[in-house]
Amino acid sequence: MGQVWPGRDTKLDREVVVKFVRLPRGTADEDHIRRRFRRESRITARLAHPGVPAVYDVGVDDGRPFIVMQRVHGISVADLVAEQGPLPIGLAATIAAQICAVLAVAHRESLVHRDLKPANLMLEPNGAVKVLDFGLAVAPTLADYSRITQTGEYVGTPAYMAPEQVEANHSEPATDLYALGCTLHEMLSGERLFPGSVPYTIMLRQVHDTPEPLRSLRSDVPAELEQLVLQLLEKRPEDRPAEAEEVYRRLLPFAADLGPLDGVLSREARRDPARLYAAALSRPEISAVVPAPRVESVPATEPVPPVTRQDLVRARTDARRLTGQSRFDQAAAVLAPVEKNARRAFGNTDPEVIEVRQALAAALFEGGDFRRAAPVFHALAADLTGDSRFDCLYREAICLAETGQSAQAMSRLTALLADGDPRSLRLRKEIGLLQLGAGRRAEAAHTFTGLAADLRRASDPDSAELSDVDLLLARSTHAEGVES
Repeated sequence: MGQVWPGRDTKLDREVVVKFVRLPRGTADEDHIRRRFRRESRITARLAHPGVPAVYDVGVDDGRPFIVMQRVHGISVADLVAEQGPLPIGLAATIAAQICAVLAVAHRESLVHRDLKPANLMLEPNGAVKVLDFGLAVAPTLADYSRITQTGEYVGTPAYMAPEQVEANHSEPATDLYALGCTLHEMLSGERLFPGSVPYTIMLRQVHDTPEPLRSLRSDVPAELEQLVLQLLEKRPEDRPAEAEEVYRRLLPFAADLGPLDGVLSREARRDPARLYAAALSRPEISAVVPAPRVESVPATEPVPPVTRQDLVRARTDARRLTGQSRFDQAAAVLAPVEKNARRAFGNTDPEVIEVRQALAAALFEGGDFRRAAPVFHALAADLTGDSRFDCLYREAICLAETGQSAQAMSRLTALLADGDPRSLRLRKEIGLLQLGAGRRAEAAHTFTGLAADLRRASDPDSAELSDVDLLLARSTHAEGVES
């Protein structure tokens, strides 16, 4: 994807790394890639946590976008396991607890890592862990979102991909927990969960094979820790632990004695593990994340600050400028108070108020703030009709799916389908993808079977859309149905 260079900030005299993005040669989308890179950098930078390298700056050098980040010294967990073999139980639990602390904050901010693995984890000499490469965590823009899940290419690394990533390319917070289970299994056993010579084989095993219990590989693993890892590795997302905070709490009793690791951990880290931020700074409730503005209803008794039509125009103009610079949080901050007061002053359905509400929803969505965008889209849909209503409910479903609320997302899409919308083929495909991502293969197979039959009647038998649905049908009906 690019290059990473060590460097030095000459103004503040500190070590940094500079990550350059590789632009495909001859592509017509270079400007889009640059804009997206800036957007991803801004969204990732809002994840301020001691377990995530800080983002210092972004820019362009000779046409190539770059990002400047904190430099992390230490060893990757992948290299650590390769050198040491199975890790001491206390150290493995301490590393995993720190990962959970980062995930808890990221998931709260609607960010799913999507490629959590030992190679993306750095263990510093003091025992602290940094989670790298949140670049894949940023969700697609509206322009990229022709459907909830993309089936043409995979995001992730096969050895750590959850079944829903393999089958439907769907990711949610539970997907990161599955990858954590793969990582924890590898740290404790010294072996990958499902070895394989080619990605195709590994992905098949992720979907269909039962993990081997850790105590059959290593007798000193506590039964409670083995049970936690098996729960993290459940095939269906809803069968895994509910959230990263729960996993964090269950890991802490095992995060005590780090064990001797000469040349890896400093003497201070080994002597006083209580100082590690896994047991202090990285607690999920202690985070430096600054949330985007919440969209709240206004009590009937609250005085309404004066707002004019000119204020609405000015807010939309300022927000348009900010979103054009990928400054989505700031755009939402500009729009939220004006939107709240304008609804009280002019009513929910006033055309100019509707435009402000739509701009606010788009800013939250484009900024990846799905938890806060969902209720805004839902409220908008109640005041709109036709295509505008459909788009709001559809984007609400996207928000719900991205935050792990697959059942609610399916409910929204099914309601749209029941309305007899002419885009029913598109909706049925999305419903099938969500069913497949949730491990409900029989339901997905039923959905894709009917959809494939209708597409054959309505379109070219060689159409790409029909081929895509046939591929999804194969994945949902055959044990060998994962295509490379």
